[in-house]
Amino acid sequence: MSDRISLKGIWGFGYHGVFDHEAKNGQDFFVDLEITLDLSKASSTDDLADTIDYGALTDLVVEEITGERVQLIERLAGRIADRIKAQHPEIDWIEVTVHKPKAPVSSEVADISVTITR
Repeated sequence: MSDRISLKGIWGFGYHGVFDHEAKNGQDFFVDLEITLDLSKASSTDDLADTIDYGALTDLVVEEITGERVQLIERLAGRIADRIKAQHPEIDWIEVTVHKPKAPVSSEVADISVTITR
């Protein structure tokens, strides 16, 4: 299947991380979604019911970013992917990338991200 829905840069403020100061101060997280599924019906009917509501996807992602704390962005990405896949069995493939641009590392970096595929 080559039909694809992409959402880039979904923002949320969360308290994820291994260190105490991350749990206390929080930071910005950004999520990208790549989803493949059959969009042939939606492309002919022009009906939202025949695709996935992008607004609902962004709301779900923000709920996860702002919700229960995890230590690893690997876990956050996995939770997002698994929750979307469970709610939308019509999805053939999903890729979730969680960006943590202010990750506490000793070198200056533009971004640190983890990508999970289901």
